[in-house]
Amino acid sequence: MVQEYSELDDKAPRADGRVKEDQAMPGPVSGSGRLDVSKPIRPFESGVADGRKKSGKAIKSFKKGKKDKRDKKAGKSKSGRRRERALPALFQPMELRDQHIRNRIWMPPMDTYSVLRHDGVPTNFHYQHYVSRALGGFGVVIGEATAVDPQGRISPCDVGLWNDEQTRAWQGIVRDVKAAGAVPVVQLNHSGRKGSSGCSSMGYINATVPVAEGGWQPVGPSPIAFGKMAVPVQLSRAQIASIVADFRAAAVRAVQAGFLGVELHAAHGYLLSQFLDPLINRRNDEYGGDLSGRMRLLIQVTDAVREVIPSGMPLLVRMSATDWATGGWGLDETIRTAKVLKLHGVDLIDVSTGGLVPGVEIPAAPNYQVPFSYQVRSQVLIPTTAVGLITKPKQADRIVHKGLADAVEIGRASLRDPYWPLRAAYKLGLSAQQTPYPEPYRRGAYGIAR
Repeated sequence: MVQEYSELDDKAPRADGRVKEDQAMPGPVSGSGRLDVSKPIRPFESGVADGRKKSGKAIKSFKKGKKDKRDKKAGKSKSGRRRERALPALFQPMELRDQHIRNRIWMPPMDTYSVLRHDGVPTNFHYQHYVSRALGGFGVVIGEATAVDPQGRISPCDVGLWNDEQTRAWQGIVRDVKAAGAVPVVQLNHSGRKGSSGCSSMGYINATVPVAEGGWQPVGPSPIAFGKMAVPVQLSRAQIASIVADFRAAAVRAVQAGFLGVELHAAHGYLLSQFLDPLINRRNDEYGGDLSGRMRLLIQVTDAVREVIPSGMPLLVRMSATDWATGGWGLDETIRTAKVLKLHGVDLIDVSTGGLVPGVEIPAAPNYQVPFSYQVRSQVLIPTTAVGLITKPKQADRIVHKGLADAVEIGRASLRDPYWPLRAAYKLGLSAQQTPYPEPYRRGAYGIAR
């Protein structure tokens, strides 16, 4: 069982969840999507890192009055414009397979439950939602959980990618996300036992929507309900094979829609993670039992998707590193599974926690999930992202600078501020020219007096 980690502060995790300040970290990502451990991330060559003095070198101060001191601190020249400086870690580009990503600030999949027609087709709301974040400077924009079939939706209000109408609707969104400079990634999902739940527009929050009102019978690895929701029907082998085929077909449609990456949702208690967790999967066939059996469906889906997407397209997997429950899924099994996924062509693990079993206590605090990302990154030698109560620019930059993750996902903060990366660039001292402003917005850059 994984111990409960407290706030990271400025310490990186050791094998027990923390690491000494000077411990060596794996470095940037190579073009193949693998870590180049010979090249650690070393930003702030100008001499300042996280507001502290560079080791062995004093930071000189001006003696020309308070204004000069303020300008120096802000990196401004005498003309009032910020000087260009070495890019902080958060704004260094990275590569995954053929994709060049402009920075390490990613928008994670954030469910919006906004398909009011209940047909899985993304709407004008989704266009504005995703394109705004791309214009706001995010390096990667990952779409919300996108169902591979109607019964794979979390709620009737979810988006999908199982027919041509949905594919066409995604094409316009994806086109303009790319035009704004971000890399669009689709997250493919099957909800399993958590399916047919309610949404704000129809009620039944944390409950099962009746079939008569647009719901359906949920399915799962075993007939064990999530909380007070309906008991799922145990999937047969034939049904499992059909779901693998659904993931494959959705991946083909993702390519047709123009997405530049695919993420498999094997976290937060949805179907792929349900099969992984011993508290949920009680099967006695080849899809249950020990870890090799419980990860079988995830590996089959991974192989099916990797087979139909281009070789240069990154394949990501989102995993809950622990279910926070005694006797359940934990970090050790996450690492073992990630090592297998890497062999099957996965390029990055999107590390989260929880959501698998109800009624557990989660020690939520700033950076509380970051140690899990570091452990997967350092032990599997695969790129990872970190997510969870990461809201401040310097906080996010430290995570990447220390090698705790290759990218940081800004979730709920991105919902209230679509332009979070632009503000972060200013807070970290970048000039307007170094900041990913859309050209029409550059006149309104942070720091401009008028």
